[in-house]
Amino acid sequence: MKFNYFEHKYPSRRNVMFAKNGMVSTTQPLAAEAGLGILKKGGNAVDAAIATAASLTVLEPTSNGLGGDGFAIIWYEDELYGLNASGWAPSNISIDKVKNLGYNTIPKYGFIPVTIPGMLYGWREMSNRFGKLPFEDLLLPAIHYAREGYPVSPTVSYNWNKAFKLYKKQLKGREFDEWFKTFSIEGRAPKPGEIWSSKELSYTLEELAKSKCLSFYEGDIADKIDKFSREYGGFITKKDLKTYRPEWVRPISVNYRGYDIWELPPNTHGMVVLLALNILKNFDINIDSLQSYHYMIEAMKLAYADGLYYITDTREMGDNLKYLLDDNYALSRSKLIGNKAILPKYSALNNGGTVYLATGDKYGNMVSYIQSNFMGFGSGLVVPKTGISLHNRGYTFSLNDKDYNRLAPNKKTYHTIIPGFITKEGKALGPFGVMGAYMQPQGHLQSIVNMIDFNLNPQEALDKYRWQWIKEKEVLVEEDFPKHIADFLIKKGHNIRYSKDIGSFGRGQIILRDAKTYIGGTEKRADGHIAVW
Repeated sequence: MKFNYFEHKYPSRRNVMFAKNGMVSTTQPLAAEAGLGILKKGGNAVDAAIATAASLTVLEPTSNGLGGDGFAIIWYEDELYGLNASGWAPSNISIDKVKNLGYNTIPKYGFIPVTIPGMLYGWREMSNRFGKLPFEDLLLPAIHYAREGYPVSPTVSYNWNKAFKLYKKQLKGREFDEWFKTFSIEGRAPKPGEIWSSKELSYTLEELAKSKCLSFYEGDIADKIDKFSREYGGFITKKDLKTYRPEWVRPISVNYRGYDIWELPPNTHGMVVLLALNILKNFDINIDSLQSYHYMIEAMKLAYADGLYYITDTREMGDNLKYLLDDNYALSRSKLIGNKAILPKYSALNNGGTVYLATGDKYGNMVSYIQSNFMGFGSGLVVPKTGISLHNRGYTFSLNDKDYNRLAPNKKTYHTIIPGFITKEGKALGPFGVMGAYMQPQGHLQSIVNMIDFNLNPQEALDKYRWQWIKEKEVLVEEDFPKHIADFLIKKGHNIRYSKDIGSFGRGQIILRDAKTYIGGTEKRADGHIAVW
């Protein structure tokens, strides 16, 4: 990449950051500093990622929790590794059983959408394979903030209040009582700067630290989850938890203008990013061309048309993955793009809750990591006396037995959270990610185009105005999206709608390494922070 690191080409809220010995970038300042503290204690990028991730479950519970899933792309000693720590559906669930309960689609809340949470076993695997420091040390910052409390940051407070009002309206059963007990102060969401703590969550984190997370899968915590599930007719059992293991996977990539862009394979929808980039490289894209925005939106539509149809548990995709990422297939798809907006097959998209972080250490190891409860706090369920909020990732399963992503026992569903990574000629450039459910591939695409085609540095790339394709020809744009570009896209047949909701456009982090210097950018749409050393 040919960034001009000192001369900004695009107005940014803050300057790009530099560091020599290490860098941690995420959406919550205290979490980033927790990761940096681990680096200063002699930990590596993997240790820092786990510490930051653990801290985020406390510091940003609006987007993730201990009962969620996680994914990682790790550059360690000049090799690239992928970790899929998402869980599968419980062993005793089925389409017929869910339909017999009166549902034609998977509900958002309660036990039905709860798949096996894989995130904590993912931390264990990362630490066992690559970590330097004792696992117990990595959870100390999270334990401290859960026990002693912390001032809630502004964006987290906003999202917390939004979720609280929604849950007040929609969560009516006794099984949801623990959520309101755990995540409220005097019957409301915490205000910005107000101190929130959870003794129960701190005790859980201490138990996870001592057992290296095994208590969640085969110990006391697993017993509590099993009991809670049985009490309210859930499908998840201790047996499901005990048999779960995360999967080390080989990341997949496409070459985009000389750079290898890496994502994790299905069940994540990282493939959508690669499909879109493969289509887009057949067009001339540059910052001065209005037509570039039309091409990006159309490429994303076509990529999603394929992704939403085919993506499911990778074990059920067969040769589809290889076929979809073939350059000849991308060329044939690019020929569908003309001067007017098209209508590919689509599914209406939803918003979600996720945290992303990037780390780098003085040895050149780097981690792109993401974890989520989905839809903010997830299922609305908190396991009694633990502070553990359970995710609702199974909501993306289909109850149509003819769909690729149909519900089945021990199957992984279409997953929206994706970490990204960039290499060039076999050398690492670094991790990047933009969270936000179905905005994520769109944020990945825009970040890559901003850096490679538009020649913006990481901070400029993240600060640049964003768009999000929603469905049909509908495209949301941010308030600062230039009117002359919007007018051009309208003439192309796009239905452009300005949105004041910054949460619709994702939240990203980027860390790149140039020789021995780290260059980082963080998100202006959140309480983003880069901790440097």
